Amino acid sequence: MKRSASLAVGLLAAPTLVVSLVAPPATAVAPPKGGPGKQPVAEGYGGAVATVDHDASRAALEVLRKGGNAVDAAVTAAAVLGVTEPYSTGLAGGGFLLYYDARRGKVHTIDGRETAPRRMTATSFQENGAPIPFDEAVTSGLSVGVPGTVATWDLALRRFGTISLRRALEPAIEVATKGFVVDRTFHDQTAQNAERFAAFTSTARLFLPGGRPPRVGSVFRNPDLARTYRELGKHGPRWLYEGRLGEEIVATVKRPPVAPGTTRRVRPGLLERSDLRAYRAVERPPTRVSYRGMDVYGMAPPSSGGSTVGEALNILEALGTVGLHEYLEASRLAFADRNAYVGDPGHVRVPLRELLSDEFAKERACLVGERAMAHPAPAGVPDGDYDPCPGAPSPAPKGVPEQAEGPETTNLVVADRWGNVVAYTSTIEQTGGSGIVVPGRGFLLNNELTDFTFGPAEGDPNLPGPGKRPRSSMAPTIVVAGGRPVLAVGSPGGATIITTVLQILVGRFDLGMTLPDALAAPRASQRNTAQTQAEQGFIDAHGPALTALGHEFATTPEIGAATAVEFLGHGRVRAVAEPARRGGGSALVERP
Repeated sequence: MKRSASLAVGLLAAPTLVVSLVAPPATAVAPPKGGPGKQPVAEGYGGAVATVDHDASRAALEVLRKGGNAVDAAVTAAAVLGVTEPYSTGLAGGGFLLYYDARRGKVHTIDGRETAPRRMTATSFQENGAPIPFDEAVTSGLSVGVPGTVATWDLALRRFGTISLRRALEPAIEVATKGFVVDRTFHDQTAQNAERFAAFTSTARLFLPGGRPPRVGSVFRNPDLARTYRELGKHGPRWLYEGRLGEEIVATVKRPPVAPGTTRRVRPGLLERSDLRAYRAVERPPTRVSYRGMDVYGMAPPSSGGSTVGEALNILEALGTVGLHEYLEASRLAFADRNAYVGDPGHVRVPLRELLSDEFAKERACLVGERAMAHPAPAGVPDGDYDPCPGAPSPAPKGVPEQAEGPETTNLVVADRWGNVVAYTSTIEQTGGSGIVVPGRGFLLNNELTDFTFGPAEGDPNLPGPGKRPRSSMAPTIVVAGGRPVLAVGSPGGATIITTVLQILVGRFDLGMTLPDALAAPRASQRNTAQTQAEQGFIDAHGPALTALGHEFATTPEIGAATAVEFLGHGRVRAVAEPARRGGGSALVERP
C-alpha cells in the first residue's frame, strides 16, 4: 500500500520530522501553586512523581521519602489536587487507577467511575422527545452521579497501600488550611465559570470572594474542605456512602442552593441515599495489547481509553509504517468503533476481545490509504470473521453528534523505589463540574452524567440507565517490557485524552522522540470528525502536507496536560510533566 514518503516514519524517524514535532520553547507561566521550584522534568533515583500541581507533587514525594509506596503517594497527591485543582477533580468525582505491582509483575485496575441514580432512564436528558440544552444539563443536579473517588482511594489503600486514609488526607488538610498561591490558570478558570458559580450561594461564597475571582498571587484557603477531609479521615468512606456527608450531598442535588434573582434554570437531580449505599469501586482486568514487543496496559470499559488506544496501536502495527497521516487515520477508525460498541459492560455487551484482536486490526488497517478517509468512517464488525482486506466501504451515515466531554480532569503518575507504578486519572467532568458546592463542605459536585449520550439514539451503548456508568475517555496507561515497567502516562482533555496518550506513545516509540519532547510536541486529535482538532503549532508544522492528503483542521488553543514517568535502566527514573500547557506541571524525583 503506497503512502506519502514525507509523512511515513518508521522506528528510525527522519530527523526533520522529529525536530518539527518538538514544541517551541515554553513561554513564561504564572508562579506555581506552592511557590518556586516547579519544573516539568526531573531525573534521578528512587521514587518519582508528576502532577499538574507543585503542592500535590511535593506531598506525594514526601510520602515516598518516608517509606510509603506508589499507591500511598498517589492517593495523597489526589487529595491535594482536590484542594488546588478543585475545578478538575475532587472527592465528589470519579476516575480510573492503574497499578503495576512490581513484586508480582501484574497490572491491576480500579474502576471508580460515577454511576447514574436508580431513577435515571434512557430519556432522562430528553424533553418532548429532544435532548435538553447541554448547558442546562451541565449546571444542574440532574447531571450529578454517585461519586466514586473516595471509594477508589479506600479500595486502593486497603488492597495495595501501606498507610490509612486519614494519614493520606493530612497533607491536603494542611494545604486547604494554610492555602495556596493562586496562579493564572486557577484565576482564569474561575473567571470563565463566574456566571455559573454566581448562580449558587455556596459556590459564590467559596470561589467568588467579594463577587470576583481570586486575584493571581493571592492566597486561597478552603477551611470547609479541610474540615470535610478531617471528618472523612476520622469516620472513613461510610460517612459519605452511608452517613451524614452523603445526606448533605443528596439534599444539595435535590435542592441546589440557587442564589436569589438568578435567571438560570437549574434542574434538580435524581440521586437518593440508596444510590450512595449501593456504590462500589470495582477491580477489573486491564486491557492489554502488544506493540513493538511491549505490553501496553489500559483501562477496560466503561472507560474507552484502553480499548481505543489499544485498537489504534494494533492498527498502526498492522500498517508497519507509522507517520502522522497513519496516526490520524488509525485514531479515526478506533473512534468509529468506540462510539459504536463501548459502554458500561454491566449494561451492554462490549466486544472487547475482538476490538483488541490483531485480526480485527488488520482488517481495519486495510482501509488506511494514502489519503484521508471520507467522513465519517464506518464502524467495523468485530465478529471474529475477518477478511484479509475488504473493499473500501461507503462512509457511515451521519449519526449522533459527538457528545461534549469535560476537558479538564487531571492525571498523576507515581513510581516508588521498589518499582511499583500508579497512573491515575480523576475528574469531576466539566471545568467546575456541576458548578454546585455542597454548602459548608468546600467541594464541587460532579456533572459526570453528561458523558452519557442524550439521545434519542436507538442502540447507542452509552444511553443513560439506572445504576449505569457513563462511558469515559480517561486513559491511564502503563507500558511493560520483559516484565518490567517502561513508562506510565495519562492526560486530561475529555475525548482528546485518548489521542493525547496515543500521540505520546507514537512519538516516543515510533518517531524517536524523548519522553519530554513527546509530551511537549504540538498535538492533533482526530476522533472520527470531519475536521481534526489541532493546536496551532501542529498546523504550522504539518498542516500543508497533511491537508494535501485530504485532512482538514480546526484550531484549538490547547490539547491535554499529560504527566508521565519513564524508567531509564540501572535504577534511574525520569518524571515528566507539561512545560506550558495548563500553566505547566511539576515533576519530582526522590534522589535527583
